[in-house]
Amino acid sequence: MEDRNKPATGYPTGYNQAQPSYDPNGYPPAQSSYSATTTATGTGYPYAAPPPAVYYNPNPYSTPFYDQRRTAFLRRLISLMVVVFLIMAGITFIMWLIIRPHLPEFRLNSASVSSFNVNATQVTGDWNLDFTVRNPNKKMSVYYDHIESTFYYRGAQLSDTFVAPFSQGKKNETTMQVKFAAASQYVPESSAKALASDRSSGEVGFNVRIWAWVWFKCGGWRTRMHYLRVFCDNVKIGFSSNRGVGVLSGGPTNCKVYLSPSHGRAERE
Repeated sequence: MEDRNKPATGYPTGYNQAQPSYDPNGYPPAQSSYSATTTATGTGYPYAAPPPAVYYNPNPYSTPFYDQRRTAFLRRLISLMVVVFLIMAGITFIMWLIIRPHLPEFRLNSASVSSFNVNATQVTGDWNLDFTVRNPNKKMSVYYDHIESTFYYRGAQLSDTFVAPFSQGKKNETTMQVKFAAASQYVPESSAKALASDRSSGEVGFNVRIWAWVWFKCGGWRTRMHYLRVFCDNVKIGFSSNRGVGVLSGGPTNCKVYLSPSHGRAERE
């Protein structure tokens, strides 16, 4: 017979196998997969940890490492271009100092006009001019191309023409003939009156312009193309009679020569 006065020392059968329907702390029961972690550490959670975030990069080359490589490449490329430019400029400058090119020299030796006639607003005549072109350079040849010349009277154009290309060796002189023809060329009335008046006085001053593309060459080294301008102002033609024939008065005349980098015909004056 069981002694009812014996103190109770156990729990009802099956009590340890039963799972409580709630946590003693008031939280819902944890999942079975995290029960061991919860029991061991006391830091478990009732849900699984989220996976690490993965961001999509639409431009895989837009990374700090790639940007640094690209910046370094551009810097090296720019530095190389600057160095090459400085080297070429230095070589050109040294060659220029060694060779020291000089401008060609133009001198008007003779000039004549025939069949010269002036009326109210028209001019007629044939002019023949002979120039001496000299290359003063001791080490460079000169090449002339697309040579054009124009004949003026007080700003009024009377005629223009082209001259055949030619070249000059070192310390060489070349005779260049330029011919102008005006057949009833229109000029402003004021210019025609002034021209007729000068013709009656026995001497007329004309202006001659020459333009050409030129370059210099020394052995295998050649300069870039330049624009040559030659100004022969106040070329005086003397008339001794009314037959419309005149010749250069005052002897040969030296012309002014200008050289500049070629930028087209906008440089004309």
